[in-house]
Amino acid sequence: MRVVQVVCSLLVIFNTFSWAQKNPHWLKDRNSIVHLFEWRWRDIAAECEAFLQHKGFGGVQISPPNENVMVAQSPWWERYHPISYKLETRSGNEHDFLDMTTRCNAVGVRIYADVVLNHMAKKPKNLDAKGTGGSTADPEKLDFPAVPYTSSHFHRPCQINNYKDRDNVRNCQLEGLKDLNQTDDYVREKIIDYLNHLVDLGVAGFRIDAAKYMLPSDLEYILNKVKNLNTSFGFEQNSRPFVYLEIIDLGDEAISKDSYKHLGIVTEYRPSVEISRLLRSYDKLTDLQNWGSALGFLHSDEALVFVDSHDNQRGRGTGDENILTYKDPKLYRMATAFMLAYPYGITRIMSSYEFENIDQGPPHDWNGNTLITILDPDWVCVNGWFCEYRWRQIYNMIGFKNAVQNTGLNDWWSNGDRQIAFCRGKKGFLALNNSGNLKQNLQTCLPPGTYCDVISGNLDKDKKSCTGKTVHVGADGIAYIEINAKEEDGVLAIHENSKVLAS
Repeated sequence: MRVVQVVCSLLVIFNTFSWAQKNPHWLKDRNSIVHLFEWRWRDIAAECEAFLQHKGFGGVQISPPNENVMVAQSPWWERYHPISYKLETRSGNEHDFLDMTTRCNAVGVRIYADVVLNHMAKKPKNLDAKGTGGSTADPEKLDFPAVPYTSSHFHRPCQINNYKDRDNVRNCQLEGLKDLNQTDDYVREKIIDYLNHLVDLGVAGFRIDAAKYMLPSDLEYILNKVKNLNTSFGFEQNSRPFVYLEIIDLGDEAISKDSYKHLGIVTEYRPSVEISRLLRSYDKLTDLQNWGSALGFLHSDEALVFVDSHDNQRGRGTGDENILTYKDPKLYRMATAFMLAYPYGITRIMSSYEFENIDQGPPHDWNGNTLITILDPDWVCVNGWFCEYRWRQIYNMIGFKNAVQNTGLNDWWSNGDRQIAFCRGKKGFLALNNSGNLKQNLQTCLPPGTYCDVISGNLDKDKKSCTGKTVHVGADGIAYIEINAKEEDGVLAIHENSKVLAS
């Protein structure tokens, strides 16, 4: 009996650990993560205050905050080549970082740090290894004095060349990056100290880069030792950091995403590939009704989903050149609207900058300093930044997702081909057209009244008229829905908060 009680107690502790780290700590009227890729900390702080809090966003994924090696031409990926755990990058220093977390948490927008724990930097081509904070290293000798790490803290110097072999993937070097041994107690201590420092400074959690290259047991040990969130930033007592792990698993490798889902949420890449394929190739959309685990994806409460990521929009990770990005705006907005309307997973929105080659770093001046994110009078980013989340069609769908919280999917309609529609309880309705003209009387499930389509426009400030399409819902919940093939957007969405008030 005593053994059974001990086993049961351990299971309770394990389950509590697992579920606690799947809580993103959003306010009740917030949803989704926006990845402000390569933004400066001071600009993120301003954006939390000026825009994100007002549009209902839940949190921000930031670029790796620790010191990285400097590479010629300053490519984006140098941020993933650590040289120390000092908080000194082209995004800002530790003072800027603390200012960002303080200001964002004050308005209820959470900060999630992208953390690189698998490896340290390789030697830059034709350059000495020097960091953004002034640190130096000798990667060829596995010497990183700013941590410090020495050769005893790394795996053997072999290269990953076989993704069917777990040991090769977890114990060898990814693209020449120096592979840390997270089973070593000293390495664990340094990583835990780094994560705890970020918790002290107000982060709500972590995206763990390259997680499949580390043993789940090592990550579990490390995450168990990380502090509870800092209550001085408004987090509840005993709150655990939110954890989501980068695992690229399309089903053809030895390492499975299932091995990591007990540690936190896992990045589910297959929806990104599938929604891009369906919309680009003009396949039938009928399978979207069963979006989720029925198609082999992770369960909804285990998955972080997205239309594109900073990796796969550059052809990395999935290796699929058909991934939708800001360069295909109509299809991209359709995919994002569907993702935000369908009740599956924790959703993340990409915020990009313009790039012509896949290595290109963020917009910068002649001295290499990252440019400020400038907004024009229409709230659109300029200066080389794209900021997809500021497109009306996307931020209004964040409002849709908030409006339909705690509802399921119902009243699915399809023309059997490339037109679909569905309700979210009695709170929202979305129609999507990827072929020809959609002209149908459809069940919206909403109370009778006049509603503004939040894709084509907004409900005006007095809530008396629409700046875009108007939808009239009858007493039976049915409305005439029209989306023509030549329209700017192939989506229409209405919800209870887009209802026009009676005059």
